[in-house]
Amino acid sequence: MNVPTMAEMLAQGKKPEILFWVGAAGSYDDRAKKITRAFVKILHEAKVDFAVLGVEESSTGDVAKRAGNEMLFQMQALMNIEVLNGYEVKTIVTADPHSYNTFKNEYPELGGKYTVFHHTQYLKKLIDENRLTINNSKLKDKLVTYHDPCYLGRANGEYESPRTLIKKLGVKYAEMKRHKASALCCGAGGAQMFKDAEKGNKEINILRTEDALETKPEIIATGCPYCNTMLTDGIKAKEKEGQIKVLDIAELIANANGLV
Repeated sequence: MNVPTMAEMLAQGKKPEILFWVGAAGSYDDRAKKITRAFVKILHEAKVDFAVLGVEESSTGDVAKRAGNEMLFQMQALMNIEVLNGYEVKTIVTADPHSYNTFKNEYPELGGKYTVFHHTQYLKKLIDENRLTINNSKLKDKLVTYHDPCYLGRANGEYESPRTLIKKLGVKYAEMKRHKASALCCGAGGAQMFKDAEKGNKEINILRTEDALETKPEIIATGCPYCNTMLTDGIKAKEKEGQIKVLDIAELIANANGLV
């Protein structure tokens, strides 16, 4: 897909406009890889000069920190900061709100100070700068609802960029009863993805899927690969796979613009 690494750019004496931090899900999970590819295609369409770290990218340490292992988090963070600062990275864009939150709020005190964008914020920026246009006819009149990722919404107060992008698609938009600051977690955050619900409790992703289904959507839009996984599992549990799609906002835009 013509995605250079920072090492390759350095060898050519070039510095990219942004570093795209792919993240664990976007690198290894087959479903999340589709989000990564969609975002890369949009960056190419907008003629953004970008690079990735490739094999030099490691875990941000987010899950270790949420699970209570501060020492492991700092070890992972300091290793990443050494690599990022070595390449003189100034701006990081990521499709993972967990990485976004960690870079923005927790790396600075360890010496990692960067301008950090969630991919929906960056896509809105490209539109505002007239570098990207969204086709508002292909998905016209599809009924879409949006799930707020915890680490983008409540943790960082970003509610409008994703909604602005969705509405530019020309779709019918329906807000869930619990949304923005009152939105229910998908169940993956805080390392909860790696454990089952406590005995007697319904899985949170099922509860959140039920919130979404109340809007009678054709598409549930997300801005996080982990939310995507949890809601996709919820849709399967409700036996609605043939009727409802769970798609990242980057996938929606790539689809609308005929890139996928």
